[in-house]
Amino acid sequence: MATGWPMQDPEDLNQILDLTGTLLIAMPGMGDPRFDRSVVFMCAHSDDGAMGLIVNKPAHDMEVGELMAQLDITPQTRAAKMPVHFGGPVETTRGFVLHTDDYRSRLQTLSIAGGFGMTATLDVLEDLAAGEGPDRALVMLGYAGWGPGQLEAEIADNGWLTVNAHADLVFGTGDGGKWMGALKTLGIDPLGLSGAAGRA
Repeated sequence: MATGWPMQDPEDLNQILDLTGTLLIAMPGMGDPRFDRSVVFMCAHSDDGAMGLIVNKPAHDMEVGELMAQLDITPQTRAAKMPVHFGGPVETTRGFVLHTDDYRSRLQTLSIAGGFGMTATLDVLEDLAAGEGPDRALVMLGYAGWGPGQLEAEIADNGWLTVNAHADLVFGTGDGGKWMGALKTLGIDPLGLSGAAGRA
């Protein structure tokens, strides 16, 4: 497999992998159009399951300022022009902000190795609106979730590649270039990929 992990039974993989703080790269032909060419930042991964945020799919041309207005927050900064992203198909009305680790919410921020944080409380939007939020951020609606062993099975079935997450790719690359950019960090030519790659 291109991930560098030997092909194993998904139950064995569950004991080995901790993908927290990495990126999942959707393989062509994975069969779920919601994840077509997706790059997913993994916020949490354990024996209990996994949770991530898609970082390269804007949500229907919606800007953060519109979301703030719905929540009676008055934006005073350029944050209002940021796109809202489709974070995944689970709880699509719930908001999340993936950001650099220079920011901590007054309420709760999940610190993630590699220089990332994730905040799901309203104060992060208030701080972004006031220019006091994180240096780099993506605002999401919804998330991607997997039950125990489900993600490991999808990886073993060649649905995803994994790569270390870098802030420049997550926050500094345009949405349209993140999938190819993530593949290139693995030295993979996207034109050479197929849904059957890595199969015997």
